[in-house]
Amino acid sequence: MRPSILFPVFAEIRTLSGVGPKLEKLIAKVAGPRLVDLVFDLPVVVVDRSYRPKLNEAETGRIATVEVTVLEHKPNRVKAQPYKVMVSDETSLMELVFFRAHADYLTGLLPVGARRILSGRIERFKDRLQMAHPDYVVAPQEAAGFPLHEPVYGLTEGLTARPMAKAVRGALEKLPVLPEWQDPAFVKQRKWDDFGAALEIAHGPAHDSDLEPSTPARQRLAYDELLANQLALLLIRANLRGGKGRTISGTGKLKALAVAALPFALTDPQLAALAEIEQDMKSDKRMLRLLQGDVGSGKTVVALLAMLSAVEAGLQAALMAPTELLVRQHLASLEPYARAAGVRLACLTGREKGAGRDTILANLAAGEIDILIGTHALFSEDVSFKDLGLAVVDEQHRFGVHQRMQLQSKGQKSKQSSADVLVMTATPIPRTLALTAYGDMDVSKITGRPPGRKPVETRVMSADRLDELISHLRTALERGARAYWVCPLVEESEKIDLAAAEDRALMLRQALGLNIGLMHGKMKATERDAAMLAFKTGETQLLVATTVIEVGVDVPEATIMVVEHAERFGLAQLHQLRGRVGRGSGKSSCILVWHEPLGETAKARLKTMRETDDGFVIAEEDLRLRGPGDVLGKRQSGLEDFRLADPAAHADLLAVAHDDARLILNRDPDLKSPRGEALRVLLYLFGRDEAVRYLRTG
Repeated sequence: MRPSILFPVFAEIRTLSGVGPKLEKLIAKVAGPRLVDLVFDLPVVVVDRSYRPKLNEAETGRIATVEVTVLEHKPNRVKAQPYKVMVSDETSLMELVFFRAHADYLTGLLPVGARRILSGRIERFKDRLQMAHPDYVVAPQEAAGFPLHEPVYGLTEGLTARPMAKAVRGALEKLPVLPEWQDPAFVKQRKWDDFGAALEIAHGPAHDSDLEPSTPARQRLAYDELLANQLALLLIRANLRGGKGRTISGTGKLKALAVAALPFALTDPQLAALAEIEQDMKSDKRMLRLLQGDVGSGKTVVALLAMLSAVEAGLQAALMAPTELLVRQHLASLEPYARAAGVRLACLTGREKGAGRDTILANLAAGEIDILIGTHALFSEDVSFKDLGLAVVDEQHRFGVHQRMQLQSKGQKSKQSSADVLVMTATPIPRTLALTAYGDMDVSKITGRPPGRKPVETRVMSADRLDELISHLRTALERGARAYWVCPLVEESEKIDLAAAEDRALMLRQALGLNIGLMHGKMKATERDAAMLAFKTGETQLLVATTVIEVGVDVPEATIMVVEHAERFGLAQLHQLRGRVGRGSGKSSCILVWHEPLGETAKARLKTMRETDDGFVIAEEDLRLRGPGDVLGKRQSGLEDFRLADPAAHADLLAVAHDDARLILNRDPDLKSPRGEALRVLLYLFGRDEAVRYLRTG
C-alpha cells in the first residue's frame, strides 16, 4: 500500500486552487492526472527577464523588463485596429499595442501618470519602439514577486504558460520532505542536493544551460528514476525466477533429427546461444532469457531446438508471435523440422473458432500437442496446457513485462513450477535500452549472418528520379525478380502528404502493366494472408505494402526492397525492412527513396544505412539520433516512458543504477533496513507499485 507520506502528491490536479474541470483536462493531457505528474514535468524553456535597459539602449527583438510612466491612451476607433498606450522612461518613448482590447481593463491596468514595470519583447515599427501585449504589467511596489527567470512547460492548444506554471508551483508546494534513499557517500561524492532541493533547482532555471540533462540537479533526479526502474526490474526478475523452477534436460534425440533435416549447418553464435539457453533450462531456477539476433541471424531455429529439448523432457512448449501472419509463417517454416522429429505442432490464433478451437484446446490439455504456436490468444483463460515447460515469445518489443509474467504463469496449470521463458527480438537493442526495458532478463546474442546470406546493396535515391527507378524495376521484374514497395500510409492524409499504398499500387499497375499485390494494416487478416501467399507463390511479382511486412515476413525469392519516404522511418525500422530481402541465394538490393525537405537527422540515418548492415551498430546510432523514446516504439511496448531520465544522455548513470540496485537487493532483499524503507517510498513515488508487492512484508 502506498505510504501515507506520498498521499499529498498523488492527489488529483483538480485539488489545486484555480484548477477547474476545463483546465484540469488540458493539464492532464500534457503532464498527467496527478500532482506527482506535475512535479515530474520539468520545464522545456526558460524566459530570461533580467535584461533591464533604458529604452534608448534597448536591443530590438529581445525580451526586456523596463520601468516607465504611462503618458496617453489611444483607443481604437475601428474594431480591427489595435488599442495603443504611449509610455516613456525619460530616455525615449515606446508604444504598447493591444489587439482585441477592452478599454476599461487597460485604463485600470495602465492609469495615465502612473509608473509601471513592463516585461515583453521590444520591437521597432516605423522608427518607434513597440511592445505588443506585454507579458507582465505591475506597479513598482509589486516588483518583488516579479519572475526574472520564468520556466515554461510543455503546453497544448488552449493551455497557456502562466496557468501551467502556477499549477506546477502548486504541486511542488504539496511535496512533503521525503527520506533520503540514496547512499549519503555517493550523493556527497557527486555533489548532489537532496531530492526536494534538486526538484526546486530543476523547476527554477535561470539560463538555457540549466535545462541540460548534465546539470547536477537533473542528474540527481534522473538517477532517482533510473534506480527505481532498475530496482523494480530486479524485484520482478527475482519473483519470476525466485520460485522453484524445474530441471529441463532433453535427451538430444529429437534435436538431432531436426538438425539433420536443416538445409544448412548451425553457426558458432547459434550454437553458443543454444548452449546458454539449455544451461538455464537445466538449472532449477526459472529461465528468463532474451535472445537478440539481427534480422535473419537464425533465432527461430535456436528457439525450435530449445523447444525440442522441453518436448524430449516430456513437456510442452509454446511460441507466441505478435501477428497472425507471423504465426502462420512460423508454422509453415517449422513444420518440416517438427515432422522430421516426429513432434506434434498446432496453431492457435483469433481465427480458430468453434469446434476447431475446442479440438485444439482439448488436445492441448490432454498433452497431445507438443508445440503450440499462437498470437495473444495464448493468454486466453480457456487455454490450458497439460504441462508447459518452455514459452518462447517472438518480437519481444511488442510485449511488456506483465505479458511475460502472464504467459509464464500458464506453466502453473499442472501445479508445478512456472514455465521457462525465452524471448526473441530481431530489433538489436542498445545496452542502455536493454537495461531499462529488459533488466529482468539474461541476454544471449546471435551475431553475424547465417551461411549463404549475401549482403544487401543499399542505394539512396531522391524522389525526382522515380521514373528512372520504375524503369529499372520493370527490367528486373521482366527477368523474373520479385520486389517489395513500402509506403508509410494506407490512405492519403491531409496533414502528411505521403504516397498512400493504395494510390501507389494503382500507379505501379498502370506503369508496369503487371498484377501487383497490396497489403496494409486495415485489411482483414485473411486478405493479408492471401496477398502474402500470392506474392510467395509468384502469382504477384510486386507487393506494395505498409510496414506490416516489417517483422518476420520471409520470401527468399524477393530480392528488391523499395522504401518510399525513407526519411520518415526510424533507423531500426529501415534496417528491419531491408532484412526482408537477401534471404535467398539471389543478389539483393534496397532502394531508399527520399523526398524534400531532408533534415539533418534523416540525412544521417540514410548515410548510416548506406554504410553498415550491422544491426547493433545501427541500434546505437538510432538511439543517438532519436533518443530512447522512439527506438522500440514505447507506446506499444514494455519500454519505460521516463519523465526525468534520458537513457541516452544518462547512460553512465544507468550503468551505476543497475549495479547499485543489485548491491542493494543482495544486502537487503526485502528492503527492511532504514535505507530499504526509504527505497520503498522511491518505488511508490515512481509508480513501481507492482514491484513493491513482491517484497515480503512480514
